[in-house]
Amino acid sequence: MRVIAGTRKGHRLASPRGAHVRLTGDRVREAIFNLVGPVDGTSVLDLFAGSGALGIEALSRGAGRCVFAESDRGAVRVIRENLERTRLTGAVVEQRDVIALLREERSRGRSYDLVICDPPYGRWAEMEAPLAELLPGVLSPDGLLMVETDERVEPQLPLDPVTSRRYGSARVTIFRHA
Repeated sequence: MRVIAGTRKGHRLASPRGAHVRLTGDRVREAIFNLVGPVDGTSVLDLFAGSGALGIEALSRGAGRCVFAESDRGAVRVIRENLERTRLTGAVVEQRDVIALLREERSRGRSYDLVICDPPYGRWAEMEAPLAELLPGVLSPDGLLMVETDERVEPQLPLDPVTSRRYGSARVTIFRHA
């Protein structure tokens, strides 16, 4: 796995180990950023960050800040290693439950220009309701939300869908405020 574009293009990234890890491939990451468009100077929230590849891609492409949220200790270690390896700045890594972090960010009035939400495919059904409640409150008025799910899942959130595309076993859906 490598950084696709930007200032750290070509840098290799480490991956967390274990059966619970599902990485977003290079082709899908490239497609995501083609759909999202330029991220220069934006604030990004990378939920269920895993290796941090999506947030790192955003920072490499010019995002000003990225908060990585991941509950798994081993994955958090890999995110920090990848950030050190790429020497990217503007990153904050939170080893926390995503729902708890979203509640806190919403209560503090923090919002993000790009929210990346890539939960484990098998957990979307249980995560959809709390995410539907919390995500609109952390998405800036002109911001975009990118959700990656299993190809068979059409996420239902109280936001306007911009596009939904399938890439192999993955579905990428982009949302914005009404």
